[in-house]
Amino acid sequence: MSDLIEISHLKKHFPLKREWFVREQLSVKAVDDVSFSIKSGETLGVVGESGCGKSTLGRAIIRLHEPTSGSVVFDGVDVAKLSKEEMRVKRKDMQLIFQDPFSSLNPRQTVGTIIGEPLEIHLKLTAAERKARVEELLKLVGLSPYHLRRYPHEFSGGQRQRISIARAMALNPRFVVCDESVSALDVSIQAQVINLFMDLQEKLGLTYLFISHDLSVVKHISDRIMVMYLGKTMELAGSDELFANPLHPYTQALLQAVPVADPHRKVERLLLVGDVPSPINPPSGCVFHTRCPKAMDRCKAEVPEFKEASLGHWTACHLY
Repeated sequence: MSDLIEISHLKKHFPLKREWFVREQLSVKAVDDVSFSIKSGETLGVVGESGCGKSTLGRAIIRLHEPTSGSVVFDGVDVAKLSKEEMRVKRKDMQLIFQDPFSSLNPRQTVGTIIGEPLEIHLKLTAAERKARVEELLKLVGLSPYHLRRYPHEFSGGQRQRISIARAMALNPRFVVCDESVSALDVSIQAQVINLFMDLQEKLGLTYLFISHDLSVVKHISDRIMVMYLGKTMELAGSDELFANPLHPYTQALLQAVPVADPHRKVERLLLVGDVPSPINPPSGCVFHTRCPKAMDRCKAEVPEFKEASLGHWTACHLY
Protein backbone atom coordinates (compact mmCIF):
# COMPACT_ATOMS: atom_id res chain seq x y z
CA MET A 1 0.00 0.00 0.00
CA SER A 2 1.20 3.50 -0.81
CA ASP A 3 0.99 6.49 1.54
CA LEU A 4 -2.23 8.47 1.14
CA ILE A 5 -1.25 11.14 3.68
CA GLU A 6 2.19 12.34 4.71
CA ILE A 7 2.42 14.79 7.62
CA SER A 8 5.76 16.50 8.08
CA HIS A 9 6.71 18.76 11.05
CA LEU A 10 3.09 19.81 11.55
CA LYS A 11 2.49 22.50 14.16
CA LYS A 12 -0.66 24.17 15.40
CA HIS A 13 -0.20 26.93 17.97
CA PHE A 14 -3.09 29.01 19.28
CA PRO A 15 -1.93 32.56 20.17
CA LEU A 16 -3.22 33.93 23.46
CA LYS A 17 -4.46 37.43 24.05
CA ARG A 18 -1.37 39.53 24.60
CA GLU A 19 -1.20 41.63 27.75
CA TRP A 20 0.58 44.99 27.66
CA PHE A 21 3.14 43.95 30.27
CA VAL A 22 4.12 40.71 28.46
CA ARG A 23 7.00 41.13 26.02
CA GLU A 24 6.64 37.99 23.93
CA GLN A 25 3.55 36.54 22.30
CA LEU A 26 2.43 33.44 24.21
CA SER A 27 0.63 30.59 22.51
CA VAL A 28 -0.83 27.18 23.29
CA LYS A 29 1.34 24.57 21.52
CA ALA A 30 -1.50 22.12 20.83
CA VAL A 31 0.40 20.22 18.11
CA ASP A 32 4.15 20.72 18.12
CA ASP A 33 6.30 19.24 15.34
CA VAL A 34 4.47 16.00 14.50
CA SER A 35 5.46 13.81 11.54
CA PHE A 36 3.92 10.53 10.34
CA SER A 37 2.19 8.96 7.34
CA ILE A 38 -1.00 6.98 6.75
CA LYS A 39 -1.25 4.33 4.05
CA SER A 40 -4.26 4.05 1.77
CA GLY A 41 -6.92 1.81 3.33
CA GLU A 42 -5.24 1.89 6.75
CA THR A 43 -6.63 2.85 10.15
CA LEU A 44 -4.23 4.85 12.31
CA GLY A 45 -5.34 5.13 15.92
CA VAL A 46 -4.31 8.14 18.01
CA VAL A 47 -4.35 7.88 21.81
CA GLY A 48 -3.25 10.01 24.75
CA GLU A 49 -4.56 11.91 27.75
CA SER A 50 -7.16 14.64 27.37
CA GLY A 51 -5.51 17.83 26.11
CA CYS A 52 -2.60 16.07 24.40
CA GLY A 53 -3.55 17.46 20.96
CA LYS A 54 -5.34 14.49 19.36
CA SER A 55 -8.43 16.37 18.13
CA THR A 56 -6.41 19.42 17.09
CA LEU A 57 -4.17 17.15 15.02
CA GLY A 58 -7.15 15.66 13.18
CA ARG A 59 -8.68 19.06 12.50
CA ALA A 60 -5.38 20.55 11.36
CA ILE A 61 -4.93 17.73 8.84
CA ILE A 62 -8.23 18.56 7.11
CA ARG A 63 -7.73 22.30 7.71
CA LEU A 64 -10.61 22.96 10.04
CA HIS A 65 -7.74 24.52 11.97
CA GLU A 66 -5.18 26.29 9.80
CA PRO A 67 -1.75 24.74 10.50
CA THR A 68 0.84 27.11 11.98
CA SER A 69 3.58 25.41 9.96
CA GLY A 70 4.47 22.10 8.36
CA SER A 71 3.00 20.18 5.44
CA VAL A 72 0.03 17.86 4.98
CA VAL A 73 0.47 16.03 1.68
CA PHE A 74 -2.75 14.30 0.66
CA ASP A 75 -2.43 12.11 -2.45
CA GLY A 76 0.58 14.11 -3.62
CA VAL A 77 -0.93 17.56 -2.93
CA ASP A 78 0.04 19.75 0.05
CA VAL A 79 -3.41 20.79 1.30
CA ALA A 80 -1.83 23.28 3.73
CA LYS A 81 -0.92 25.44 0.71
CA LEU A 82 -4.22 25.25 -1.18
CA SER A 83 -6.39 28.33 -1.63
CA LYS A 84 -9.88 28.41 -0.13
CA GLU A 85 -11.51 27.49 -3.44
CA GLU A 86 -9.02 24.67 -4.10
CA MET A 87 -9.55 23.39 -0.56
CA ARG A 88 -13.33 23.50 -1.05
CA VAL A 89 -12.97 21.11 -4.00
CA LYS A 90 -10.51 18.89 -2.11
CA ARG A 91 -12.69 18.75 0.98
CA LYS A 92 -14.95 16.17 -0.67
CA ASP A 93 -12.16 13.64 -0.16
CA MET A 94 -11.64 14.47 3.54
CA GLN A 95 -14.44 14.25 6.09
CA LEU A 96 -14.83 14.45 9.88
CA ILE A 97 -17.15 12.57 12.24
CA PHE A 98 -17.59 14.43 15.52
CA GLN A 99 -17.74 13.08 19.06
CA ASP A 100 -21.24 14.21 20.02
CA PRO A 101 -23.81 13.27 17.36
CA PHE A 102 -26.54 15.37 18.98
CA SER A 103 -24.71 18.71 18.91
CA SER A 104 -23.22 18.06 15.46
CA LEU A 105 -26.66 17.63 13.82
CA ASN A 106 -28.95 20.61 13.20
CA PRO A 107 -32.07 20.01 15.36
CA ARG A 108 -34.21 22.11 12.99
CA GLN A 109 -33.46 20.03 9.91
CA THR A 110 -34.76 16.63 8.94
CA VAL A 111 -32.35 13.76 8.40
CA GLY A 112 -32.96 14.01 4.65
CA THR A 113 -31.90 17.66 4.64
CA ILE A 114 -28.86 17.04 6.85
CA ILE A 115 -27.46 14.24 4.70
CA GLY A 116 -28.57 15.84 1.43
CA GLU A 117 -26.98 19.25 2.07
CA PRO A 118 -23.43 18.30 0.94
CA LEU A 119 -24.93 16.66 -2.14
CA GLU A 120 -26.64 19.92 -3.06
CA ILE A 121 -23.58 22.10 -2.38
CA HIS A 122 -20.83 19.98 -3.93
CA LEU A 123 -22.55 17.77 -6.52
CA LYS A 124 -25.48 20.04 -7.52
CA LEU A 125 -27.92 17.12 -7.52
CA THR A 126 -31.62 17.64 -8.13
CA ALA A 127 -34.16 17.05 -5.34
CA ALA A 128 -35.09 13.61 -6.73
CA GLU A 129 -31.44 12.59 -7.10
CA ARG A 130 -30.66 13.76 -3.57
CA LYS A 131 -33.59 11.81 -2.13
CA ALA A 132 -32.46 8.62 -3.87
CA ARG A 133 -28.87 9.07 -2.67
CA VAL A 134 -29.95 9.83 0.92
CA GLU A 135 -32.08 6.67 0.99
CA GLU A 136 -29.08 4.70 -0.29
CA LEU A 137 -26.84 6.18 2.41
CA LEU A 138 -29.36 5.44 5.17
CA LYS A 139 -29.45 1.80 4.11
CA LEU A 140 -25.65 1.75 4.02
CA VAL A 141 -25.42 2.72 7.73
CA GLY A 142 -28.22 0.42 8.89
CA LEU A 143 -31.17 2.84 8.96
CA SER A 144 -34.43 2.80 6.98
CA PRO A 145 -35.33 5.16 4.09
CA TYR A 146 -38.45 6.41 5.93
CA HIS A 147 -36.14 7.91 8.59
CA LEU A 148 -35.25 10.78 6.25
CA ARG A 149 -38.37 12.74 7.28
CA ARG A 150 -37.57 12.58 10.99
CA TYR A 151 -35.59 15.02 13.15
CA PRO A 152 -32.44 14.21 15.17
CA HIS A 153 -34.23 14.29 18.56
CA GLU A 154 -36.38 11.34 17.46
CA PHE A 155 -33.36 9.01 17.36
CA SER A 156 -31.18 7.28 19.94
CA GLY A 157 -27.51 8.21 20.38
CA GLY A 158 -26.32 5.29 18.26
CA GLN A 159 -28.78 6.11 15.48
CA ARG A 160 -27.71 9.78 15.51
CA GLN A 161 -24.09 8.72 15.10
CA ARG A 162 -25.13 6.56 12.14
CA ILE A 163 -26.72 9.68 10.62
CA SER A 164 -23.44 11.55 11.12
CA ILE A 165 -21.59 8.71 9.42
CA ALA A 166 -24.05 8.76 6.50
CA ARG A 167 -23.48 12.51 6.09
CA ALA A 168 -19.71 11.98 6.08
CA MET A 169 -20.05 9.23 3.44
CA ALA A 170 -22.33 11.30 1.16
CA LEU A 171 -19.49 12.60 -1.05
CA ASN A 172 -17.56 9.31 -1.24
CA PRO A 173 -14.54 10.50 0.77
CA ARG A 174 -11.21 8.72 0.77
CA PHE A 175 -10.05 9.85 4.21
CA VAL A 176 -12.16 10.20 7.38
CA VAL A 177 -11.15 11.63 10.76
CA CYS A 178 -13.12 9.92 13.53
CA ASP A 179 -12.82 12.26 16.51
CA GLU A 180 -13.86 10.27 19.62
CA SER A 181 -16.76 9.00 17.49
CA VAL A 182 -17.88 6.27 19.88
CA SER A 183 -16.97 7.70 23.29
CA ALA A 184 -20.45 9.18 23.88
CA LEU A 185 -22.19 5.83 23.24
CA ASP A 186 -23.04 2.84 25.44
CA VAL A 187 -20.59 -0.07 25.26
CA SER A 188 -22.90 -2.34 23.25
CA ILE A 189 -23.68 0.47 20.80
CA GLN A 190 -19.96 1.25 20.57
CA ALA A 191 -19.34 -2.27 19.27
CA GLN A 192 -22.05 -1.89 16.61
CA VAL A 193 -20.70 1.45 15.39
CA ILE A 194 -17.09 0.20 15.33
CA ASN A 195 -18.18 -2.80 13.26
CA LEU A 196 -19.98 -0.38 10.94
CA PHE A 197 -16.76 1.63 10.53
CA MET A 198 -14.88 -1.55 9.64
CA ASP A 199 -17.57 -2.71 7.18
CA LEU A 200 -17.58 0.67 5.44
CA GLN A 201 -13.80 0.63 5.22
CA GLU A 202 -13.91 -2.76 3.50
CA LYS A 203 -16.74 -1.77 1.12
CA LEU A 204 -15.56 1.74 0.24
CA GLY A 205 -11.78 1.49 0.68
CA LEU A 206 -11.68 4.21 3.35
CA THR A 207 -8.65 5.45 5.27
CA TYR A 208 -9.24 6.41 8.92
CA LEU A 209 -7.54 8.56 11.52
CA PHE A 210 -9.28 7.15 14.60
CA ILE A 211 -8.92 9.36 17.68
CA SER A 212 -9.89 7.89 21.05
CA HIS A 213 -8.89 7.62 24.69
CA ASP A 214 -10.23 4.06 24.93
CA LEU A 215 -7.28 1.75 24.32
CA SER A 216 -9.39 -1.39 23.83
CA VAL A 217 -11.42 0.30 21.09
CA VAL A 218 -8.29 1.59 19.38
CA LYS A 219 -6.63 -1.83 19.49
CA HIS A 220 -9.68 -3.46 17.91
CA ILE A 221 -10.03 -1.11 14.94
CA SER A 222 -6.49 0.16 14.27
CA ASP A 223 -3.71 -1.22 12.10
CA ARG A 224 -1.17 1.09 13.76
CA ILE A 225 -1.36 3.24 16.89
CA MET A 226 0.28 6.59 17.62
CA VAL A 227 0.69 7.82 21.21
CA MET A 228 0.68 11.59 21.83
CA TYR A 229 1.66 13.64 24.88
CA LEU A 230 1.58 17.43 25.17
CA GLY A 231 1.38 17.98 21.41
CA LYS A 232 4.20 15.59 20.49
CA THR A 233 4.43 12.01 19.25
CA MET A 234 5.83 9.62 21.84
CA GLU A 235 5.49 6.31 20.02
CA LEU A 236 4.15 4.78 16.79
CA ALA A 237 3.87 1.07 16.04
CA GLY A 238 1.58 -1.68 14.80
CA SER A 239 -1.39 -2.32 17.08
CA ASP A 240 -0.30 -5.76 18.29
CA GLU A 241 3.34 -4.69 18.59
CA LEU A 242 2.50 -1.63 20.69
CA PHE A 243 0.44 -3.62 23.18
CA ALA A 244 2.95 -6.48 23.35
CA ASN A 245 6.12 -4.38 23.49
CA PRO A 246 5.56 -0.74 24.51
CA LEU A 247 8.89 1.11 24.52
CA HIS A 248 8.17 4.62 25.77
CA PRO A 249 7.56 4.98 29.55
CA TYR A 250 4.43 7.03 28.83
CA THR A 251 2.97 4.27 26.64
CA GLN A 252 3.80 1.73 29.33
CA ALA A 253 1.98 3.83 31.93
CA LEU A 254 -1.08 4.19 29.68
CA LEU A 255 -1.33 0.45 29.06
CA GLN A 256 -0.83 -0.42 32.71
CA ALA A 257 -3.61 1.99 33.70
CA VAL A 258 -6.20 -0.13 31.85
CA PRO A 259 -8.46 -1.85 34.44
CA VAL A 260 -8.16 -5.64 34.74
CA ALA A 261 -11.42 -7.58 35.11
CA ASP A 262 -9.89 -10.27 37.35
CA PRO A 263 -9.88 -9.01 40.99
CA HIS A 264 -7.35 -11.69 42.02
CA ARG A 265 -4.78 -10.77 39.39
CA LYS A 266 -2.09 -8.41 40.65
CA VAL A 267 -0.77 -5.92 38.11
CA GLU A 268 2.35 -3.84 38.52
CA ARG A 269 1.60 -0.28 37.53
CA LEU A 270 3.98 2.46 36.45
CA LEU A 271 2.68 5.41 38.44
CA LEU A 272 3.12 8.88 37.00
CA VAL A 273 3.76 11.69 39.47
CA GLY A 274 2.68 15.31 39.11
CA ASP A 275 0.29 16.96 36.67
CA VAL A 276 0.49 17.43 32.91
CA PRO A 277 2.56 20.58 32.24
CA SER A 278 1.02 23.59 30.54
CA PRO A 279 1.15 23.54 26.71
CA ILE A 280 1.80 27.29 26.92
CA ASN A 281 5.21 26.66 28.50
CA PRO A 282 6.14 23.00 27.92
CA PRO A 283 9.24 21.56 29.65
CA SER A 284 12.62 21.73 27.95
CA GLY A 285 14.12 18.62 26.43
CA CYS A 286 11.68 15.71 26.48
CA VAL A 287 8.26 17.11 27.41
CA PHE A 288 7.55 13.97 29.45
CA HIS A 289 10.65 14.15 31.67
CA THR A 290 8.84 15.96 34.55
CA ARG A 291 6.64 12.87 35.12
CA CYS A 292 8.86 10.08 33.79
CA PRO A 293 10.18 7.58 36.39
CA LYS A 294 13.08 6.72 34.05
CA ALA A 295 14.17 10.31 33.30
CA MET A 296 17.89 11.08 33.01
CA ASP A 297 19.79 14.37 33.02
CA ARG A 298 19.93 14.17 29.22
CA CYS A 299 16.13 14.14 29.06
CA LYS A 300 15.94 17.58 30.69
CA ALA A 301 18.21 19.27 28.15
CA GLU A 302 17.92 17.41 24.85
CA VAL A 303 14.79 16.81 22.76
CA PRO A 304 14.74 13.09 21.84
CA GLU A 305 14.68 12.28 18.14
CA PHE A 306 11.61 10.43 16.88
CA LYS A 307 13.33 7.43 15.33
CA GLU A 308 12.81 3.77 14.41
CA ALA A 309 13.89 1.62 17.37
CA SER A 310 12.98 -1.60 15.53
CA LEU A 311 11.31 -2.41 12.22
CA GLY A 312 8.11 -0.32 12.02
CA HIS A 313 8.34 0.67 15.70
CA TRP A 314 9.12 4.37 16.25
CA THR A 315 9.67 6.15 19.54
CA ALA A 316 10.98 9.48 20.89
CA CYS A 317 13.01 8.40 23.93
CA HIS A 318 16.69 8.61 24.90
CA LEU A 319 16.51 5.05 26.23
CA TYR A 320 16.58 3.70 22.68
